[in-house]
Amino acid sequence: MIQLELLQLLLLFILPFFFVFLFSGFVGKKSSSSSGIKLPRSYPLIGSYIAVYKNRNRRNEWMTELLKSSPSGTFVLRRAFGARQVLTANPSNVQHILKTQFYLYPKGPFFRSFLSDLLGAGIFTADGDSWKTQRQISSHAFNTRSLRNFVETVVDSELTKRLLPILSTAAAEKSVIDLQDILQRFAFDNICKIAFG
Repeated sequence: MIQLELLQLLLLFILPFFFVFLFSGFVGKKSSSSSGIKLPRSYPLIGSYIAVYKNRNRRNEWMTELLKSSPSGTFVLRRAFGARQVLTANPSNVQHILKTQFYLYPKGPFFRSFLSDLLGAGIFTADGDSWKTQRQISSHAFNTRSLRNFVETVVDSELTKRLLPILSTAAAEKSVIDLQDILQRFAFDNICKIAFG
């Protein structure tokens, strides 16, 4: 009997705090920035999960709409358990994150463990001094005259031996071809030959 009374007393004190927390600004109010942009509703514990779920079939379009409606091209999406995801399409923010202040945004162990099987331990998964060293080496390699000559040779070879014969044959036979598919394959073949030899 004492346990039941203790439980009732505990609920009597906890429930009011729970309802005050629940209804004190999270529910019924859409998030918005100082500029008046309407962001998805954010709830305690689940964040903006409901809006993300509603837009799951058009996630990229939805996020693009949010980014376009933001004057700064940036907004914060609240995730579950208070985590935040910053999305930006602002070129100066992208440059800040990916170039000028890259060291402030480490990929972290989760990203490395998740992608290391696919990408290895190279520049795409490196952080800190390892990334800086690999970036210096790769930027030097991509600025060399020999690489430019190699790219020119590969593209010229693919163009004369593969693309032009296909286009010439199609023109001679007056056949309809999917030019977008052919050009995508041409680009993919060139990228693979340049990257992998």
